Amino acid sequence: MEKEVLKINVAIMGAGLAGLAAAITLEENGINPSIYEKRSQVGDRFFNCELLLSVLSKPIDDAIKYFAEEHKIFLQPQSNIRKLIIHSENNSAEITGHLGFTNLRGRAENSFEKQLEKQVNSKIHFNSQKSYEELLHAYSHVILATGDATYATKITEYDVDLTVTLKGAIIDGNFDIDTVEAWLNHKFAPLGYSYLIPITQQKANIVIAYPDYPENQKYDINKLWENFLDEIAVIIGQNFKMKRDFEVTRYIIGKSKYPRIGNTFLVGNNFGSIMPFLGFGQVASLLTGIYAAHDICGLGDYTELTSKLVSSYHESLTLRRTLEKLDNAKLDILVKGLKGKVGQKVFNGEFNYLKLISKLLP
Repeated sequence: MEKEVLKINVAIMGAGLAGLAAAITLEENGINPSIYEKRSQVGDRFFNCELLLSVLSKPIDDAIKYFAEEHKIFLQPQSNIRKLIIHSENNSAEITGHLGFTNLRGRAENSFEKQLEKQVNSKIHFNSQKSYEELLHAYSHVILATGDATYATKITEYDVDLTVTLKGAIIDGNFDIDTVEAWLNHKFAPLGYSYLIPITQQKANIVIAYPDYPENQKYDINKLWENFLDEIAVIIGQNFKMKRDFEVTRYIIGKSKYPRIGNTFLVGNNFGSIMPFLGFGQVASLLTGIYAAHDICGLGDYTELTSKLVSSYHESLTLRRTLEKLDNAKLDILVKGLKGKVGQKVFNGEFNYLKLISKLLP
């Protein structure tokens, strides 16, 4: 009697960046996964624009080129970032160079999610009601790629370092497509940050984001938002019209203690791909999906492959914790110190940004 050979069959729970990157990589290695997505389409979330800053993805200098050449995952950014302007309450620093890219997320036609979907051949089961437990019993491997860390907190030890409130909108105006502006100012985002990212020359995405610490509960988010809108009107020197807006509360930023549980792989936000400093995590999210697929295909060990991502997460958290200790006066000193050669060296990869604050502050 012939011995039955166990067939690898993989379920991916979630069709976001990590889940779709895993699917593309599995298919490249001869495995067609089953993908389950609870929403009605890929990218069925609020529309926004994000940053791929090269300084935050080291040693990867050009993430778009890296994913294409190393992993056959092809992404088109929205724009190059040629100028970054950082504002504090009373200072501004302007950094130029090839600083990275902007990219779209969510329901936009050219969002990263939509681009990845076009590269996947496996069937995506939309409006899925399948639970993790059901998939666990039906498949040899499960890749847990849900869009937030809620599932991970239920099934494993997950360190929640903070939760964040975000409020954002799309505005109409006139913008330089390659210029991004950011604010470190507690009047808009206490212990957090704000930014403006152009989508086109006529549209931009604006956001304030701040942690849900007890000391921040006294703030009225609508008042903070009004302060930010007033600041934008002054800085960009023009009237603008606000269109679609969104608000997210208690968004989890944290990291799973164990990235793999048996033959379940925690990827994306379940792994802990959001970098705490600025809250972006596209590069780490894509890599977790790729690395999970590599493990399943016998091309590496997931825990070892993701070890550098864990280190990056902790470095980013350290930077955030340090900045949270600074009041607006010290943030003014910090931003003033970024003017000139120092800022150029930091954001063009010649200076370790984790040493930045100790160098610039007395």
